[in-house]
Amino acid sequence: MRWSKLFCPTLKEDPAHAESNSHRLLIRGGFIRPLGAGIYSLLPLAHKIRHRLIALIAAEMAAIDAQEFLLPALHPQEIWEASGRLTTMGEIMFRLKDRKGAPYVLGVTHEEIFTGIAKAELKSYRQLPQRWYQFQTKFRDEARPKGGLLRVREFTMKDSYSFDIDQTGLDVAFESHRQAYQNIFGKHLGLPYCMVEASSGAMGGSQSVEFMINCNSGEDTLVTCKACGYAANSEKAESIANTAGDTGQSQPIEKFATPQVRTIVQLEQFSGGAKAAKQIKTLVYVLDGLIKLILLRGDTDLNESKLIEFTGASQVRPAQDEEIFAALGAHAGSLGAVGVSSTSHPLVTEILADSTLMDTVDMVTGANQDDYHYRHVDIGRDIKVDQFASLKSVKDNDSCSKCKAPLSLSKGLEIGHIFKLGVKYSESMGAYVLDQAGNQKPLYMGSYGIGVERLMAACVEVFGDEKGMVWPLSIAPYAVVITPVGQEPEVQNYALELYKQLQNRAIDVLLDDRDLSPGVKFAESELIGIPYRITVGKKLKQGEVELLTRLSRQVQVIKVEEIVETISHLLFTVNS
Repeated sequence: MRWSKLFCPTLKEDPAHAESNSHRLLIRGGFIRPLGAGIYSLLPLAHKIRHRLIALIAAEMAAIDAQEFLLPALHPQEIWEASGRLTTMGEIMFRLKDRKGAPYVLGVTHEEIFTGIAKAELKSYRQLPQRWYQFQTKFRDEARPKGGLLRVREFTMKDSYSFDIDQTGLDVAFESHRQAYQNIFGKHLGLPYCMVEASSGAMGGSQSVEFMINCNSGEDTLVTCKACGYAANSEKAESIANTAGDTGQSQPIEKFATPQVRTIVQLEQFSGGAKAAKQIKTLVYVLDGLIKLILLRGDTDLNESKLIEFTGASQVRPAQDEEIFAALGAHAGSLGAVGVSSTSHPLVTEILADSTLMDTVDMVTGANQDDYHYRHVDIGRDIKVDQFASLKSVKDNDSCSKCKAPLSLSKGLEIGHIFKLGVKYSESMGAYVLDQAGNQKPLYMGSYGIGVERLMAACVEVFGDEKGMVWPLSIAPYAVVITPVGQEPEVQNYALELYKQLQNRAIDVLLDDRDLSPGVKFAESELIGIPYRITVGKKLKQGEVELLTRLSRQVQVIKVEEIVETISHLLFTVNS
């Protein structure tokens, strides 16, 4: 391609509305343009990268015997009703009706559709295992689309699905996808990813692993331990609590006045109060329409994702002031669970407590009377907890649950997610096959996703620098750009000859044939991130050209008779 014919509308200045480094560079480099909130047009360079990402992902899917499908993005609503996920997906799902009033949805993901095909077509264990995948547009009504391609409303996803006769088969499929993803992210793209334990969320299932990169633009919190290598998304991460709540001796419970005390900090500072670790924080939540009390130690915070996963609730929200008062007879700041039961407080259906509170003694909590608290509370004696669970968020420097070393928190960006779904969808949708003994068995399923455009943006987040993007060679829009400097005939003629030689080697090369200053040409080639630049200029008189490696910024002087072989060797070495 000649740059004079290339549609690449670069910008000299950063776009004012850019929310992440990749957002800024992809717009400035002429790769994407916004159409609406979370909706982007991919211009030629981005579309080329998208195709290359799809090709390398498809190659890894083929290596594990996965077969490619293309399923509809428009789904009849009843399919999602059958799986029970029409409700759990909530407002993120786009919904519409056809001209006859029949309800439809736009696909958020395709577990239901693939399961429907499996139900209709798979009848016997002899047809298993099956590995199916597709590249398809997904639609999500994100409440806060942001960061350019990092969080959008319309995007391409590679979603694959495995179908097996038992858990052992699912385990094999899960591990084969894990290895394929490691090849994609590590071998082909060179991304410094990590694999972390993650919550399955609305997908459900028994296990999930996220592939994440450290990224300031990421919206996830990554919890890691440098000592033992433990890594988890904050939605799943565990830590060891200190023993602050275990200190003290059992004493008779005592109510005491706490006028105008409404917060953990105020109670710490109040005479006769207690340190945060010796307080019981009482939160009132509404889960699927039922009021529940959530108890936490005062120095910890609730992780709503853990609450959702533990309870399986599809609709979760904090209770409103009037709901709290109706249930407990007091306002926020004076709430507690001492003596709360179905008889005394019939609106409260359950009391859940974080595991850090188990067996704690001599605690302080609200008395369900405004401006009063209890001291000397023993949770086993004074509060009827229905269930203990890990509900707190992990904090920086908490102790690792594996080795007790300090944990670190950082921003993380998900680039892939794999799930063991088990029989969640096959049982709800009736996808059964006959096993070897002739018995009906539900299919064991796995689900495995990669957002293609997000992966593109992730590469910019990781490899971009102050001058622009630096694309991995495996997906770069062009491998080499030839930049002639000066209008001398010998410079222009040699640049054109070299361009043709590289094309004859099947090398994707861009010839910058524009009549612009060298500074502008250099700046734009570095902005769009082409891995190698050959500069043809004054050194041509000595029979030499300059070769810039974009990632390292190393410049080499190469003899003209060696440049084609040098480039060919570099591309072969990297790609192999």
